[in-house]
Amino acid sequence: MAGVTLMKTPAETGLVQAFETVKATLPGDVESRAQAFELFERNGLPHRRVEEFKYTDLRALMREVAPFAKVPSADEAKTALRDAKALAEINALQVPFVNGHFVRDAVDFKNLPEGVEIVPLAEALASGHDWLTRLSPVEWARQNPVYQLNSSFMADGVMIRIVGQVTTPVHLRFVTSSASAVATATRVLVLIEDGASVKLLETHESTNGVSHQPNDVVELIAGDQTNVHHVRVNAEGDQALALSTFAVKIGAEASFNSINVVAGSATSRHQVFAILNGENTKAQINGATMLKGRQHGDSTLVVEHAAPHCESRELFKTVVDNEATGVFQGKIIVPHHAQKTDGRMMSAALLLADGAAMNNKPELEIFADDVQCAHGATCGQLDEDLLFYLMARGIPKKEAESLLIQAFLGEAIEFVDNEDVREALVHTVEEWLKART
Repeated sequence: MAGVTLMKTPAETGLVQAFETVKATLPGDVESRAQAFELFERNGLPHRRVEEFKYTDLRALMREVAPFAKVPSADEAKTALRDAKALAEINALQVPFVNGHFVRDAVDFKNLPEGVEIVPLAEALASGHDWLTRLSPVEWARQNPVYQLNSSFMADGVMIRIVGQVTTPVHLRFVTSSASAVATATRVLVLIEDGASVKLLETHESTNGVSHQPNDVVELIAGDQTNVHHVRVNAEGDQALALSTFAVKIGAEASFNSINVVAGSATSRHQVFAILNGENTKAQINGATMLKGRQHGDSTLVVEHAAPHCESRELFKTVVDNEATGVFQGKIIVPHHAQKTDGRMMSAALLLADGAAMNNKPELEIFADDVQCAHGATCGQLDEDLLFYLMARGIPKKEAESLLIQAFLGEAIEFVDNEDVREALVHTVEEWLKART
């Protein structure tokens, strides 16, 4: 029987037309972009019949394609960065992007912290910089249609190299401020050399009331004996369709900690693809998601233990209110040679209203026989006994609920070792709860 060919949606047709229009103007190798787009075009936007997108049907969610953003003027960039609030008070080296383009003038290249080197991606693509060979380090990401779209359209970004003990946090600030809907495709590569350590902050913000379509990728290659703390905040506007990918390859005897905090966007899908590529490495990957109204928030995770004697912990907490929908898809993969693996994954959700929904899909793929692996998922309401206990001591119901929700999400946030950053994340939770009440 002949296969079924799906007709292209207006969004898919728009992407084809956009690529034909802009491909010759983008920096770098046109052929590699064409190959990435061909992989995407072969299957189109992923839909619910594609297992990895069963709960986030992009073919249905993306009705049309916004035009790709142009380079902002100096005044536009300055205003956008001034108005952006997420983690803005943290003392850090700020590496800003406005409307998908690196704001070079906002970085003092002559006075970078010791051990930090930054190369604008557009320049690197145009000149064929040596570091470009280290792009796309994770195979699981390269097979992904969202990542393929970013590879096709990426116009700007940076490559950052970290050497030694960098004490100043590095803050990647992605801000979309256009008054009309635009799409972005920014790429960041962070190279952390053997023995180095860094705190990497990542924030994503956009204008409320505008249907922006960011598709940003951050790739991180950490060498042996590295120490990395990564904090990401989604504070996108209330109409944004936000797609993002975090691809990580970690060496031996390393320590890696990451958390993704979601409070914004109408629809979001954050993908994490991590490979533990050397022995005796420990990774902690957490998530804290807050959804209300009709928001749709998808956290998708693949962790491959590609070497023996590694440990990973994944803890994702989701709070869903009103008629919002949460999604968690997590997979731990243990090849046959990765003996003595210790991997544990947990997703827990609080449903605060009858119309709230949560889709949990934790998975294990284990081909080794000497491992300790487990996964779990729970969905439930606030504990009525604890709620009664607090109310019996004079705390109003909404405040009592807020205390319990803070405690629930706090378990995912508490591992953040920078006190100022941790307090800023707690403040994000408090602001969400304040809006709820």
